[in-house]
Amino acid sequence: MEINYLEIGTRIRAMRKKYGITQEKLAERVNVGTAHISHIETGNTIPSLKTFVEIVNELGGSADALLCDHLERTPIIFQEEIAQALSDCSETELQILSDLIPAIKQSLRRRL
Repeated sequence: MEINYLEIGTRIRAMRKKYGITQEKLAERVNVGTAHISHIETGNTIPSLKTFVEIVNELGGSADALLCDHLERTPIIFQEEIAQALSDCSETELQILSDLIPAIKQSLRRRL
């Protein structure tokens, strides 16, 4: 299995922005340079396990959420992401999406 560090970095960036933390502040909290955080988020640098754990702890997230594309048995993470994506939808938007999801699922299953 090949690990896509850009996906992990993108999830770190999204989690960091969700909590309103700048790259500078995160770098300070995990005792690395701002450029290092930037390179991790763009997938250009592979963080050490120590740095990765410190980032997870500082962001108050879970390693599973950041690694879910590379772990087996993590559908709960994807379900939580879907729920979060829907959390700011209006009732009308939810109704439309509710109609679309079964059709998309059926189409996916036919093609896979």
